[in-house]
Amino acid sequence: MAKRIFVVGAGTMGAGIAQLAAQKGFETWLYDLSEDQLSKAQAGINKSLTTLVEKGKIDESTHQSINARLHFVQSLDEARFADLVIEAIVENLGIKHQVFQSLEQVVSAHCILASNTSSLSIASISSALTSPARFLGIHFFNPATLMPLVEVIPSVLTSPEVVLQAEEIIAAMGKTVAVCKDTPGFIVNRVARPFYGEALRMYEEGIADFATIDYAMTSFGGFKMGPFELMDYIGNDVNYTVTETVFEAFYFDPRFKPSFTQKRLKEAGLFGRKTGRGFYDYSTDRPEPKRDEALLQQIFNRIIAMLINEAYDAVLMQVASPNDIDLAMMKGVNYPKGLLAWAEEISPSAVLSQLNALHERYGEDRYRPNALLKDRVTAGKPLW
Repeated sequence: MAKRIFVVGAGTMGAGIAQLAAQKGFETWLYDLSEDQLSKAQAGINKSLTTLVEKGKIDESTHQSINARLHFVQSLDEARFADLVIEAIVENLGIKHQVFQSLEQVVSAHCILASNTSSLSIASISSALTSPARFLGIHFFNPATLMPLVEVIPSVLTSPEVVLQAEEIIAAMGKTVAVCKDTPGFIVNRVARPFYGEALRMYEEGIADFATIDYAMTSFGGFKMGPFELMDYIGNDVNYTVTETVFEAFYFDPRFKPSFTQKRLKEAGLFGRKTGRGFYDYSTDRPEPKRDEALLQQIFNRIIAMLINEAYDAVLMQVASPNDIDLAMMKGVNYPKGLLAWAEEISPSAVLSQLNALHERYGEDRYRPNALLKDRVTAGKPLW
């Protein structure tokens, strides 16, 4: 199994992946062109490890051992001994092509090449390689040291042996693996889109304000964060860009249509927590939600029906197995339940009725019920 991991890009994700690898015993190199970025990453990792020492999670000897396994470098030549390279740089296809073409000139024949991309197709990135069979997607979630899920995404050219090796490495990092098809958004960033999109749609229609919609999803649904709180946490710049990318990649399917409300916040630089203001103003107290039970139930029913519909579509299109889809949503974005299991608990017929009512009212393809959900209701029993 791989013993040496080389991470390209010392931003938040790259630094987190490097810290995780070193903590799990891998000799790890973190590369960035910018000396300042490397210094910032090194300081951040050291602060994180110091916190673990202070909390009694690791001792000082372990801290020093982890530091000894971490190497901060500014040359891709240092990847020559790597068993696995994970790229975590800007979501720009041309730049990724340049990086991987350079890496191919350096790494050994057995080295696996991987991208942590969350929005670009794995096949499109691997098209720049002379040996695309050793390339795949390995998508961590932020923060990489804490979130338990990793999506593993082979392209149509990835060798099955490479997929198995990648799964073994990720398991050695203590993570849960969900293998999925190379489709836009993979599992999580595809299935989760209605959590944001339908919340934005209801706000734009004047059904409820941000605080009330968030409260509905945390109180009725048990979500740790409501959609607006979560978008502010992720950053409206990041979240909007992912939505726009998935929308375009699905040939402008209205299910994934972005919101002008969020676009305007992005354009204004109101990204959320990191800028002090987004959907909420973080310099003042958050507004109180309305506690109208009928309204809260309406909000929850609409958003959960859209999420379940998307999960069913992912099964229908064989993006991943039903088990991996439910696992991904719980482990990747902390959903309280898997959406397919949740549908059984609510009643698939009730979910279908909600979608039919929305489709009839609006007449938009956005609300079209998935064929597999219809089959489930007709069958009167689970399909798997």
